[in-house]
Amino acid sequence: MSLLPFTSRLIADVGISLGDEGKGRLIPEVADELRGTAHPVSVVLKVNGGANSGHTAGGIKLNLLPAGVVVRDAAHLCIGSGVVADPRKIWWETKPLERKGHAILSRLLIDERSLVSDLTHRLLDLAWEDYRVNILAEEPRGSTGRGITPAYLDEVGQQQITFADFLGGPNYFARKLAQRADRACRTIQHVCRVSEATWHAFFDKLTAAEQRANAEAIELGIFAKDEFDFTRFRGPTPFTLNLDALTQTYWEAGTALAKNIGEVRELILRELHAGRTIIGEFGQAYWLDKRHGFSPNVTASHTYTPEFFESAGIPVQRIHTFGVAKAYDTKVGTHTFLTQMDDAHPLAAKLKQLEFGTSTGRQRMVGWFDAVEKGDALRYGGFQDVMINKSDALTHSGEWRGELLICTAYQDAAGKIFCHVPRNDAVRKTLRPVYTRHAGWAEDISQIRHFAALPKNAQRYVAAMMKATLDVAYEGRAWPAAAELPNLRYLGVGPEPSQIIKDVPPTGELIHLSPS
Repeated sequence: MSLLPFTSRLIADVGISLGDEGKGRLIPEVADELRGTAHPVSVVLKVNGGANSGHTAGGIKLNLLPAGVVVRDAAHLCIGSGVVADPRKIWWETKPLERKGHAILSRLLIDERSLVSDLTHRLLDLAWEDYRVNILAEEPRGSTGRGITPAYLDEVGQQQITFADFLGGPNYFARKLAQRADRACRTIQHVCRVSEATWHAFFDKLTAAEQRANAEAIELGIFAKDEFDFTRFRGPTPFTLNLDALTQTYWEAGTALAKNIGEVRELILRELHAGRTIIGEFGQAYWLDKRHGFSPNVTASHTYTPEFFESAGIPVQRIHTFGVAKAYDTKVGTHTFLTQMDDAHPLAAKLKQLEFGTSTGRQRMVGWFDAVEKGDALRYGGFQDVMINKSDALTHSGEWRGELLICTAYQDAAGKIFCHVPRNDAVRKTLRPVYTRHAGWAEDISQIRHFAALPKNAQRYVAAMMKATLDVAYEGRAWPAAAELPNLRYLGVGPEPSQIIKDVPPTGELIHLSPS
């Protein structure tokens, strides 16, 4: 089977679950597919989020830079206006990658309206987490501690600093940063009611985290260890900052990027006019959207296709959306996880050995494939193609020999069936999953590159995932024509770039393999 053409030269790479789906690996696949055609990929745009949205592409772990880093013939790596970016973090990722031979600065364009995040946002992030735990006596939210939500709060509060501010004089930037620092310190002390000991500990915590995260760069001599020493920004008394050191450090980091700051919108319009393809790389996923997800377990940005146009700054037009998922589900934080496996389940034990957050290293919870969430992402968000990763992880091994489950609906205590995700979280928390059961397989599928060569039970399970997703998406209405159904374009059978099956039958044929 030959892959169908993309329906637009704008392609959105989005998650259809709770993040961590492997979106980063999609980008080199699309670029490879279009290489040598009339519409090659020339731009990879980071659309939303910040250094909290970890992606892995080509074996490289990224937090802030677009995964197009690994696409060597992609001429432009862009950071859109919908992103919050710490200029120091840009350097922390860029310099080690350039040392390894990846061209970054020659391709990087940061939109003038991208939001500047800094240390004050990270301190606020830690302070609000402390407030939840020690003042409100709630469970910790599980923030990444990267300051993303406080940075977006500055935007909606009309107090933002943008990368355009690095193109002017230092006094204007210094004044805005001083105001930001004053607000942050007062909030931490008087609203979050952080103790003096905890305040001091924040700087030690950030130092330890970044020195650990950047250990390789320190060892290679790319950065001195004190580059990641946050204690130098502590002020002489609690709840004060060394404003001179903070201002100088961020001014130097930002102005060093001056040649990389400009208008992303003009670049994208030019590349579109020239017939080239733009990929929008999204952080997080549909169910972490600040409006459509469930607070407080959401991110602070919009995580689905419409944000492409806001972040790029171009008119709404036809776009081809790629929904990415895994063959099972994972979540991190304090989410309500209806399909979560018991930790004692042999498959859970196996999967948890694989599942750690790219940005934080936190252990992820694991659960069965939730077709209700993914079907609603299609029903209300829309996508034309699908990529499902990590199907190989479900292969029988060790103590794992059981059936595979797919959640096709929810049910309340009275037996009422819910075919869609309730928008009322109080209702959602009372539900339990309704499962279909599917036979597993023992054959190693990691070396298989053609769908027809998969074990029959693997084929049936893949078909069942797609059919269950479509059953939810089109519940209560007629299905579209077969040619209009979303197709499973890529099926991941391992973590390496080569471990992808690309000849899955069209969905109209595929779903007939499903036993359900």
